[in-house]
Amino acid sequence: MSDPDEPKPDGGTASQPEGESPELEDHPLEWDEPENNDLAPDERASVSRPAQKDDDPKLVTGQAKYTADYETQFPDLARAAVVRSEILHGYVTDIDASAAEEMDGVHAVLTPWSEGTPDAKYTSAGQSYPEPSPWDMTVLNEHVRYVGDPIAAVAAEDAETARAAAESIEVEYEEAEYVLDPEAAHSEDAPRLFEEDEVENEIVGHDYSRNRMAHIEGEIGDVEDAVAREDVHVHETEWETIRQSHAQIEPHTTLAYTDEDDRHVLVTSTQVPNHTRRQLAHLFDVPIRDVRVSKPRVGGGFGGKQAMVVEPIPLALSIAADRPVLYEATREEEFHAMRSRHPMTVRARTAVTEDGSIEAIDLYALSNTGAYGSHGMTVAGNVGSKPMPLYSKVPNARFEADIVHTNTPQTGAMRGYGAPQGTLALEGHLDEVARDLDLDPVEFRQRHYMEVGDLDEIAGMMGGEGAERRIRSCGLDECIERGKDAIGWDDVEQPDEDHLHRGIGMALSAQGTGVAGDELGAAQLMMNEDGSFHLHVGGVDIGTGADTAFIQIAAEVLGCDEEDIVIKSSDTDVTPFDYGAYASSTTYISGMAVKKAAEDAKERILYWGSKLLEEPESNLDTGDGTVYSEETGASVSLEEIGYEAAYGHDEREHILGKGTHCTEESPPPFAAQFADVTVDEETGEFEVTELVVAVDCGVAINPGMAEGQVEGANHMSYEMAVSEGITFDDEGRSEVRGFDDYDWPTAAETPTIESILVETHEPTGPFGAKSVAEVPTNTVPPALSNAIREAVGVRITEMPITAEKINAALEDDG
Repeated sequence: MSDPDEPKPDGGTASQPEGESPELEDHPLEWDEPENNDLAPDERASVSRPAQKDDDPKLVTGQAKYTADYETQFPDLARAAVVRSEILHGYVTDIDASAAEEMDGVHAVLTPWSEGTPDAKYTSAGQSYPEPSPWDMTVLNEHVRYVGDPIAAVAAEDAETARAAAESIEVEYEEAEYVLDPEAAHSEDAPRLFEEDEVENEIVGHDYSRNRMAHIEGEIGDVEDAVAREDVHVHETEWETIRQSHAQIEPHTTLAYTDEDDRHVLVTSTQVPNHTRRQLAHLFDVPIRDVRVSKPRVGGGFGGKQAMVVEPIPLALSIAADRPVLYEATREEEFHAMRSRHPMTVRARTAVTEDGSIEAIDLYALSNTGAYGSHGMTVAGNVGSKPMPLYSKVPNARFEADIVHTNTPQTGAMRGYGAPQGTLALEGHLDEVARDLDLDPVEFRQRHYMEVGDLDEIAGMMGGEGAERRIRSCGLDECIERGKDAIGWDDVEQPDEDHLHRGIGMALSAQGTGVAGDELGAAQLMMNEDGSFHLHVGGVDIGTGADTAFIQIAAEVLGCDEEDIVIKSSDTDVTPFDYGAYASSTTYISGMAVKKAAEDAKERILYWGSKLLEEPESNLDTGDGTVYSEETGASVSLEEIGYEAAYGHDEREHILGKGTHCTEESPPPFAAQFADVTVDEETGEFEVTELVVAVDCGVAINPGMAEGQVEGANHMSYEMAVSEGITFDDEGRSEVRGFDDYDWPTAAETPTIESILVETHEPTGPFGAKSVAEVPTNTVPPALSNAIREAVGVRITEMPITAEKINAALEDDG
């Protein structure tokens, strides 16, 4: 590879090296970036400023509307309840719903055999088309595969009646053998969850005779050859992760009705309105045009609503009852019948020379996808494709995964999407290797990790030809240095008590920004007569502040105040198409669509400004609510332009702008995590006093919101490190029924989290932005494991980290 020119001081882009190497022709370092995309800090009027979150006033005054708030608009609204399987595995042989059907106030009862119950196969995964997940689900199930599988549904005049009717329904089962452990499930003699005719759209590497939903693998170089060399040390470790709940404040909620045009309308708490519309059209065998999906405020998503989890049931009930139906999941249902993070076993192996050169990295993941395969293959793929590319200078790399069904609740998308599991294994493993070889753990990583100009081939090793990516922005060095300074890396004072030991651990992480070659965002901008604007976007704000970021991007281009832009998002009848909020794509993909729409409108604004100022458009720009001349200083307000365009005498125009964006790029954000812990060697008890995470997210469109994302993600990561997650009794039933049962750190139990934003410039992103919301979710478990190893010399590889595990390891070590 040719060496790039020196990067910019901010760690951003580098210029095109000389030469015509094939690597640079296919993946050029230089990017054809619009001139207005790279603004110095003092040139920015709106982006990279702490603008107030657009929906803050509505949230703090209680005026923001969530899905359930729309029930007051429907006087004939019915409420829904669902009957769920009480066995782990088997077949429903009979359902007696007569008592429910005879209850006063009951409007509809559906079973798997009802005429109004869709019987098509589908996946609940909110992914692009065709979905990279198997169609292995039905709306109501005759073959049940976990405690919580939906069997029947009721619509009644109120929630109490619906619940009573559901409880009156009697279900008879023919029970079958079940399997809860993924290792056991993958054996040839395990109980089988799916027959061949029960799955459509089967995924690569499936083998349902062994409960394997998919098998994936990829390799660059020759790992086995590197491992066999005589001059290397081969290190192997194994890591276990928890089944983590999204624990959103707002449960899954959907209101469904049929409008006066006989079209199906859903108001629903979702991250993927357009994917949901497409999937509902498939299930109910209607044209896409006859389904409308509207997303109001969302009380938390985190990936749990990147799926069509509940929407088919209230729609089917609404059609059967001929009235609007609202379904709001109970908190118990959220924990045992919705979605969770995939629990995994990840095995890491490396070949390293005596002087610390990593010759090979080999990861294997066994992923428990639960009863169904929603997001199973793509999440498992990210276990390798997110953390491994961080070490782009390693010549040999391999990743392999088996995704296995068990009779446990199905898993799905969750913040980080496989990267937390892989990062734990790789960053914990590399720390152990460094200690074995008496190497500095930071310098050991720095020898091998990405820098500007590198061609990341590891990211493409499972993606086929052309899936590699060029690194055009990287702030890892600054993240590490600022994180070390903040945590006091070089000045660790030990406690006075002999039995207490303090240690600081670190871990690195890379993520992605959208899904390369598999995203689409669109936006439309309309100028009003008074110079204000309406911005319509398909991009989905799930509480992250995306709407605010979109407004800031548009305001930067248009040269107007944020207050002059009214935003409408995520209504499939009104707003443009967008894949939805997932894969850290919203600001990068949808935000670039907004920028293009604003630029499209700006062209027409400058045209009208030229007419009014009688100067060429090349002299003009926008700013401070005006079009002004850079030559003469003359200006005209956007209001004057708006009225002239709408009501002019010789010419009239409604100024509109539209933008669509998709890309083959997925630039990685980076994070350096540090954890400060004190451990009692006599009991294993430990106290985490501080977490510091420094993140390179390119240019933060709104730094305050970005810091909030970092701190929220780091808390979720801390939960993964120290909490039990969703646990089950010996019969496979969830032991978590509500927040009181869910073991997660409260505010009082959470250490100080310091977030540091390291600015680089990503030329492929809007105004230099890349993603921020997922990368800090990956790093606390390995950093804490590494800190405990530093403090007392024992390694905890099974999450959660507990005093009991530390104490047992100390006793074994002692």
